[in-house]
Amino acid sequence: MARKKENSLDTFRNLFRDLRKRENLKWIYYLYGDESFLIDLIQDEIEKLVPEDQKDFNFDLMYGAETSPEKILSAARSYPMMAEKRVVIVRDFLKLDEPPKQGEGTAEFLDYVNRPNPTTILCLIDKKFPDKRGGFGRQLNTIAKSRDEIALFEFNQPEENQIPAWINDWTRHSHKMKISAEAAQVLSQLVGQDLKLLSTEIEKLCTFVDTGTTIEVEHVKKITESYRDYNTIELKNAVIKRDLDKSLHIAEQMLLQSNNSTGEIFKTVGFFYSVFSNIWQICRLVDKGIAKDQIQKELGIKNSYIFNLQFREASNFSLAEMPHIFEALLDADRAVKGFSTLDTPSIFLLLVKRIVG
Repeated sequence: MARKKENSLDTFRNLFRDLRKRENLKWIYYLYGDESFLIDLIQDEIEKLVPEDQKDFNFDLMYGAETSPEKILSAARSYPMMAEKRVVIVRDFLKLDEPPKQGEGTAEFLDYVNRPNPTTILCLIDKKFPDKRGGFGRQLNTIAKSRDEIALFEFNQPEENQIPAWINDWTRHSHKMKISAEAAQVLSQLVGQDLKLLSTEIEKLCTFVDTGTTIEVEHVKKITESYRDYNTIELKNAVIKRDLDKSLHIAEQMLLQSNNSTGEIFKTVGFFYSVFSNIWQICRLVDKGIAKDQIQKELGIKNSYIFNLQFREASNFSLAEMPHIFEALLDADRAVKGFSTLDTPSIFLLLVKRIVG
C-alpha cells in the first residue's frame, strides 16, 4: 500500500532502517526528488543488499541515457545466480524517453510493473516522477497504491526548521559524536539546507573535535572559517532582541570587513527572509490561538530546544509587523539591484532600522 505522506527526512529514516534490517523489501522502488544526497545514500543501501562476492552476476547499475528498456528489463527478469536476490538500479530513468530513442521508453515497463520478478529488486531513480496523467507514470502510481511490493519515495529538500535535528542525527549516527542544540542551530544557519555540504562540514568538525567532546558553537565558528558569516548570526541575534545600537554597530563592522558590500547585503537579505519566514509561521499560528505544543507539532520541529529558541524569537514580533518586515527586505533587495539612489551602506543600515523598528 502507498505510504502515508511524510517529510523527506522521515521518509529517509524509515526506508534506511528497513534496508539496513532487510525488512519490508520491495520488488520495485522508484526514488525521485531534488535531494540527491538522501537518494544516493538509499542507493548505497540497496546496492548492499547483494553481497560483494555475488555482485558480478547479480548486480547491475545502468543509466537511462546509455541503455535501453530492453537491456534493463532483461536484467530485471533474470533470476539470481547462486544468490537470494539480484539488484538492478537505473539512474536518470526518464532519459529513456528522450530522443533519439525511437519506439523505446518508459512505456516498455508497463507489463513489468504488473508482473515484477519477485527475486529482483528494481530501483528506478530520477529527479522527477513520470507524468501521472497517462502511460507508465499513471500505471505505476495506481499499482503502488494497491500493492505493497512496489513503493514510491519522494526526497525533496528538507524545511529549514528540520535541519538542526538532521545535523544532530547525522553527527550521532555517522560519527558517533554529539553536537549541542545551539551549535546545530548555528551550523544550519551558516551552511543552509544543502545536506551534502552540511555532511562535509560535520565531518570536518568531528575530525577537529576530540572524541567524547560535545561539539559547541565555538568549534563551529573555528572550523567553518567564516567569521563574516558568523557576524550574520550575531546581527540576527541583535535584531531579534531589537537592540538597534548593537545591530547597527554589527552591520557597520560587516560592511567594513567585506570585500563586496553588495554581496553582503544579498546574502543577509536572503538569510533574514528565511529567519522571518519561520517567525511569521509561529506568529500566524499564535494569532489563531493554537497552543504552543500544537504549534511545535504543526511545524514538525522535533527538537524542543530549537523550537523554544524560535518561539522566543517570534515572541518579540507581532503578526501585524510581518508585512512591513518583508516589505523592508524586498525594498533592500530592489535597492541593491539598482532601483534606488541610496549608496550600499545606507541600504544596509536602513534595512536594519526598519526591521528593528
